Amino acid sequence: MQEMEKANAFKLQFIGGAGTVTGSKTLLSTKEKNVLIDCGLFQGLKELRNLNWEDFPVDPKSIDSIILTHAHLDHCGYIPVLVKNGFNGPIYCTPATAELTEIILLDSAKIQEEDAERAKSHHYSGHLNCKPLYTVDEAKKCFGLFNTHEYNEWVLIDHHIKFSFHNAGHILGSAMIELKVEDKVIVFTGDIGRKKPMLLYPPSKIKEADYVVLESTYGDRTHETENVKRSLKEIIDETYNRGGILMIPSFAVERTQELIYLIWQLKEENELPNIPVYLDSPMGVKSSLVFDRYPEIQNLPKFVADHMFGAVKYISGYEESKAVVADRKPKIILAGSGMLEGGRILHYLNNHGENSKNTLLFVGYQAVGTRGRDLQNGTKMVKFFGQYRPINCEIRSISSMSAHGDREEMIDWLKNFKKEPTTIFLNHGEPHQTNAFRVMIETELGWNVEIPKLNEIIEIEE
Repeated sequence: MQEMEKANAFKLQFIGGAGTVTGSKTLLSTKEKNVLIDCGLFQGLKELRNLNWEDFPVDPKSIDSIILTHAHLDHCGYIPVLVKNGFNGPIYCTPATAELTEIILLDSAKIQEEDAERAKSHHYSGHLNCKPLYTVDEAKKCFGLFNTHEYNEWVLIDHHIKFSFHNAGHILGSAMIELKVEDKVIVFTGDIGRKKPMLLYPPSKIKEADYVVLESTYGDRTHETENVKRSLKEIIDETYNRGGILMIPSFAVERTQELIYLIWQLKEENELPNIPVYLDSPMGVKSSLVFDRYPEIQNLPKFVADHMFGAVKYISGYEESKAVVADRKPKIILAGSGMLEGGRILHYLNNHGENSKNTLLFVGYQAVGTRGRDLQNGTKMVKFFGQYRPINCEIRSISSMSAHGDREEMIDWLKNFKKEPTTIFLNHGEPHQTNAFRVMIETELGWNVEIPKLNEIIEIEE
């Protein structure tokens, strides 16, 4: 890194999450420090996934610290790669994020080990030496680096840099980062939650910043205002009346707990048919237990928090999972992963995806290049376990369950600033999303907006 003359000068390098909704990594560099904001895994398109295997653009040993906004894989899943290549600094995050990140990294490593072993044994990989990106043991080596802090607590990195976490309302423990380099303030939003999240408190309002790195996942659309509980009930009833199985690929953190909450409500209101409901996700089970430990950052009555998880039957053991997969009687299955990129949901799809009586319900964003996006777009054949397989079950979506704020909600959040930031940098969005949101911000607010390219370096000197 070149030296900078002014103490409050810094560079931003968009190493991930630029032109895509995955792989979020932004490197902030001053004269003395390199701080990485998020450290996510690329997912989806093969050309993106291949980036996980390339040499990191900067020497991992030169990175002094990592600050995590939240525990989703596209924001934390690359940490073990940096650690095994020499990073040894603190990883700052909230307490809930630390617990959830450990669960997610272990699950990611386990899936990678299993996929590599399956590819070797079934000879369906183009690589002669099938290796996981990182192992379970390598994931575990990261945990001692976590350095946790509460919301609104100022943390000193050095005599020039400090930061504070603010509630992002996206998933449990998620945070926006207000970072000060001398007298300059840059806000990294991470993923901003909805104006009225189902289980959490709404995103904090930040009133001042010189620069904002803002996500744009739904920058081109406004969420539907459907009654989510009513829509879920209708899909459950329709599938049950056909004698089918409802399969819901669900993100283990937040989306799974929201679904459990809705199912609990339907049961309490006697609106659910007599049908078993299973959570077949070791990571989903563990994440739900973390929720129990942080009632203070959830906007739920204690009675609900204490009772809603009894609405589903937890499955952890592999043999029990195999038995439920083989059973063809009507049921509701919640299983990972949310974009069909791995996990136990693929076993259900393998056994029940051809049957038109069954339903596959998407309840979250499906990134370009994922099996979930392909099926949403009408694909009838998807490849997993090394083979293309026909999918004839009904495909449904409830888009309004997204944990990301839409363009209207993000504009409303921006309007809390007392004065116009110098620049808004849009990241974490596909090109059509970021460009549409750029136009909206420029039109409605008249603010300066830039859309960084992957690995672009932006120098800020004042």
